Amino acid sequence: MSTPSNWPLPALGQRLLTPTFIREALAQHPLSQDCYPTAMGFYPEAQGHVMVRERHDDNLFIFCCRGSGTLQTRFGVRQIKAGDAMLLPSQLPHRYWADDNSPWTLYWAHFAGSLANTLMRHLGSPEQIVIHPRVQPTLLAEFAQLMAVERTGYSIGAYLAASARLRQLLLACADWVERQTRTSSREFDVERIQAYMRAQVASTLTLTDLADIAGISRSHFAQRYRELTGYPPLRHFTHMRMEAACRLLDSTQQSVKQVAAELGYEDPLYFSRVFRRVVGVAPKDYRKLAAA
Repeated sequence: MSTPSNWPLPALGQRLLTPTFIREALAQHPLSQDCYPTAMGFYPEAQGHVMVRERHDDNLFIFCCRGSGTLQTRFGVRQIKAGDAMLLPSQLPHRYWADDNSPWTLYWAHFAGSLANTLMRHLGSPEQIVIHPRVQPTLLAEFAQLMAVERTGYSIGAYLAASARLRQLLLACADWVERQTRTSSREFDVERIQAYMRAQVASTLTLTDLADIAGISRSHFAQRYRELTGYPPLRHFTHMRMEAACRLLDSTQQSVKQVAAELGYEDPLYFSRVFRRVVGVAPKDYRKLAAA
């Protein structure tokens, strides 16, 4: 477990270490074993705050809501400002410190669990250790409610709720960052591209077709699309076509051959193989399930 800094805690500050017996219970409980807090805190205007770790066993999420500071890892030196969050996965040596003139105010959480590393990757790539969820009232409220576990007498029920809240907070941050990336990206309007894909479900699109819509190279398009959606573009287009197929099977009496033709598949057997790969059952069996 990582040890929090020994920065002198002011009256309005909070620093809470999850006791060993609670950590052990959370690590075994099916509702928390995937992600649970091992420590958390709130450092207001943390003048003189410095932390150096050569190794640590849990993951750290540190959100700067005011002021500024600096983070140093093997990926370089990054300036941290209000609205930035630091993602420090387990075993990553690091050093960070508050700015002397405008010391940061931080909310932070250390967490572990079977899905902790997966959650960190969902927030950012291994090299993307700083994300920008921005200062949002909802995010600050989530952190404040997370810290309320401090006044529950080490109730396992309260810590189970805190584990769920922490997981939701991390997922919400990833969603905010993704939406901001979509909005701020002038070269890549993913919503416009997806609207085009949905309008073309009866066609066969190529990567070149989609890259031309975005006005960038095929390789750059494929990379950017996957970064923003989590899917390779052509696989996602196939999923859209199979969603359309499900709607037709649900709402019409068309045969599987007719559905395949309406979605641009000349070979109904090939269509059925793709449908089964994506949906998990053959088209005929899907229709039986939908009617059950």
